[in-house]
Amino acid sequence: MAAFLTWLAAPPRIDGLLRAALAHLWFVTIHPFEDGNGRIARAIADQALAQSEGSPRRFYSLSSQICRERTGYYAILETTQSGGLDVTAWLQWFLACFTRAIDGAEASGAGVLRKAGFWRAHERVAMSERQRAVLGRWLDGFEGHLTAKKWAALAKCSPASAQRDLAALVDKGVLERNPGGGKNTSYALA
Repeated sequence: MAAFLTWLAAPPRIDGLLRAALAHLWFVTIHPFEDGNGRIARAIADQALAQSEGSPRRFYSLSSQICRERTGYYAILETTQSGGLDVTAWLQWFLACFTRAIDGAEASGAGVLRKAGFWRAHERVAMSERQRAVLGRWLDGFEGHLTAKKWAALAKCSPASAQRDLAALVDKGVLERNPGGGKNTSYALA
């Protein structure tokens, strides 16, 4: 641990992303605690990334991405720790995981911007709290088409109230009916 902490405290002599990957691997391999080594290793990697980026804030979470990929994480750790001194496979996995964390942050950010753009474009449109709440949930993303049945379930209202809400939003230019119709009419943002 003393050698590891000395290395970690020293000015970086390698790329920050590689340093974060190695710091994570070395800490979890040393395994100084009975429990919590993975959490601390992720925190160390996040700290190393923050140091290399010169910023205390990041818009991605490598730690969360590693947790989402827990099965692959444990598999690559076992392979790396039971092999020789070659950590190439670990570095490749870590860098790919980092890329997926960035991609996820970009997708999340795009969703936030899309939602903000929608509300900005419709800020002067009179809507009920129920309409705002359901549209907000819809903009957060859910599967399938928006129908009166789904609206009623999301809003916890009657089908008749859902139909009125949807008709009002169509009249105000917020929503439009998708082609087709009848009982299964679906709606999209105008």
